[in-house]
Amino acid sequence: MQWRQSVASPPAAAASAAQAASGAASDATSTDPVQLRRSYQMGLPTRDSRRDKSVPLPIFVDADKLTGESGVRTTAEGSARMRRGTMTIRADKLEHTDADNTAHAVGNVRVDNLGNSYAGPQAQLQLDTNAGWFISPTYRFARTGAGGHAERFDFIDEQHANATKASYTSCTPEDGAGPAWELTTSKVELDFENEVGRAEGAVVRFYGVPILAAPVMTFPLSEKRKSGWLPPNFDISNRSGFEFELPYYWNIAPNYDATLTPTFATRRGAGLRTEFRYLEPNLSGVLNADLLPNDREAEKDRWLTRLQHQQNFDTRTWVKLDIQRTSDDDYWKDFPRAISGITPRLLSSQAAFEHRFDPGSLGMPGLGVQDLQAFARVQEWQALQTTDTSTRFVSPYRRAPQVGVAGSGDASGLQWSLDTQVNRFTHPGNENAIEGTRFHALTSIAYPINPVPGAIGWTITPRLNLNAASYALDEVSTNGRKSMSRVIPTFSLNSVWVLERPGRWFGRDYIETLEPRLQYLKTPYRDQSAIPQFDSAPLDFNADSIYADNAFSGIDRVADAHQVAAGVTARLIDPTTGAEALRLGIVQRYLLSDQRITADGEPLTQKLSDLLLLGSTSVIPHWYLDSTLRWNADAHRVERTTFTTRYTPGAWRTVALTFRETRGLNRQVDIGWQWPFAGRMPSMTAPAAAPAAAVAAAANTESGMRSSAGGCASAGGTWYTVGRVNYNLLDNRITDSLFGIEYDGGCWIGRVVAERLSTGRAEASTRLMFQLELVGLSRLGSSPLRALRDNIPGYRLLREENALIASPANPEPFTSAND
Repeated sequence: MQWRQSVASPPAAAASAAQAASGAASDATSTDPVQLRRSYQMGLPTRDSRRDKSVPLPIFVDADKLTGESGVRTTAEGSARMRRGTMTIRADKLEHTDADNTAHAVGNVRVDNLGNSYAGPQAQLQLDTNAGWFISPTYRFARTGAGGHAERFDFIDEQHANATKASYTSCTPEDGAGPAWELTTSKVELDFENEVGRAEGAVVRFYGVPILAAPVMTFPLSEKRKSGWLPPNFDISNRSGFEFELPYYWNIAPNYDATLTPTFATRRGAGLRTEFRYLEPNLSGVLNADLLPNDREAEKDRWLTRLQHQQNFDTRTWVKLDIQRTSDDDYWKDFPRAISGITPRLLSSQAAFEHRFDPGSLGMPGLGVQDLQAFARVQEWQALQTTDTSTRFVSPYRRAPQVGVAGSGDASGLQWSLDTQVNRFTHPGNENAIEGTRFHALTSIAYPINPVPGAIGWTITPRLNLNAASYALDEVSTNGRKSMSRVIPTFSLNSVWVLERPGRWFGRDYIETLEPRLQYLKTPYRDQSAIPQFDSAPLDFNADSIYADNAFSGIDRVADAHQVAAGVTARLIDPTTGAEALRLGIVQRYLLSDQRITADGEPLTQKLSDLLLLGSTSVIPHWYLDSTLRWNADAHRVERTTFTTRYTPGAWRTVALTFRETRGLNRQVDIGWQWPFAGRMPSMTAPAAAPAAAVAAAANTESGMRSSAGGCASAGGTWYTVGRVNYNLLDNRITDSLFGIEYDGGCWIGRVVAERLSTGRAEASTRLMFQLELVGLSRLGSSPLRALRDNIPGYRLLREENALIASPANPEPFTSAND
């Protein structure tokens, strides 16, 4: 491409450059114009941010016609373009005056700087201070993909700007209609030095209808926190009625903040929800408190508190607190989303002090100590019981204190571990519970052997475990004694093979593995009937626990065993990614003698255990299958089965189905989905976010002033159905369910979601959530996103959090063709 003329000179231009510009303007008969070409090897700004600002940046100008007077004025007409540093100015006519280093642009003016674009009929800019003005500009910002228009934009300096009658939206007007949503203001003041903006007469309109308004509002101009009101939240539930929340964020200090949320529910009254966060060099934490004085429905005060705190005294010593308490047993039913965790009816509170020793400073090199720590803990529980006796449960014991030392190491191939503790167990509120103190020591030594020297893939590991415990009870046990002790050894011999070879399946290359495993286990019988069960419970029978050294968790019960367990696993592994494409397994246990210590107290005489079969695969494109089956060979029937399948043919399309059955106990079907069903169908392979280069490129085109790039489900106009249903086939009832509709309008997303959570056989908590997401601005209403993520496997946001964030576009530099 050939250009007529070029000026590359700072305000105090070099004489030769000025003379070249002047000479070109005065010599109309010149037949040897300067030729310029695009340079894609010079993709960086002329100076970086660390440049010496006392040295002025050069100015590059090109146009169809270039005239000027050396050291006074340069005029570019016809597709004129000027670049200085990261900023580019385009216009029908550009005029630069050297005395004040000011650029004046007229006609189809467009300014691009760091990915942000401004366009309008006329602008003026002082290039040293960036002071100037823009008449009737439209603008779009690369970071959010949003923009707007203003009556006038005044650039005070590099750090300050004002806009009059300005608007902001991420929508693209179509067919002459206005944007779907728009924020309008009478005046905006931008202070980039203090990273804060101020708007007067701010109104948010949705399809022309005002939905939010504020006479004066301030907002942050960076990721830094700023005090202020947040968008309101609201939803409807069968237990609280219409609920409204208006959060206020308080930026107390750089390392302290709080969120105060006044709440109002038509059936319960007014309340306050608070969150206080703190961060110091050696400590951090969060304090939450939900207060509902004089609950109209319950006719009492309601509250929930939680404190999470961690403090490090040094790199090896720390304290942790996690305390959660509530006012009453029904709190989890009335406010099901308030209590976090997988056991909302069992609230844990614990405090722990831990110190991890430096193995090198212990002076025991012969033991090969790898880890050694001492700890002291206190843990208690709050059980939220119900009046329905069928749903009541026994809560765990309170431990106060729990003091111990644990360590592990490798002494010349001999692997060892040690865990010693003293625990005081009490059970407040349960008069029938046995209380007392327990000292225990768990020790283990193992010596892995490679039977074939130099070969890999086969390991035999003999292991000896000792479980020693001593008890001092507050009352006599069933044997008439308050104190008792026992030591139980366990010997195991574990042989594991891992064989692999290359193979080709389904037209693709894989690594095939065959992994047999054989274990022998011997634990002698010890009568433990008089020993209380403080923390022991039977393990679930599955492909992992079948190889466990003990059929019980905890310390108080050690099952006698004389058995052999055998299994084999076969896998297909992608050699490029290491991802597992297929897994098949089978495992079974054989008793060499009857087991007398069992969960129900009845001896186990069945020689062959149930057969466990398992399999999973993602070999079939877009499908994932996973299944486990427990087969009773004696009764010739299935005792337990779980089957899961998920179909995901593309982005924002997923259906998951799970079937679970345990004979005589439960039979459930669980289905979850996210699927477009009407309107413009989204791409099957749409990325989570558009590449930054693509977004930046869009910002540097004329269409970039009218549209936004970014990771989204569609360009707008798509309806999605989302949901999950858990159905109990034995009781013929729905236990938990969620159903909703999402609409992607391109620059806005609407969500309506109904959720039903079972709180008993005949009780349920139901709520209806509404959310309006104005892309590039905020989300209004009660967010259902947590419920959607928790309930729908593979659920994906219609607009990813970072979808409209782009890197600034590099300017397009020019060099002389003769260079």
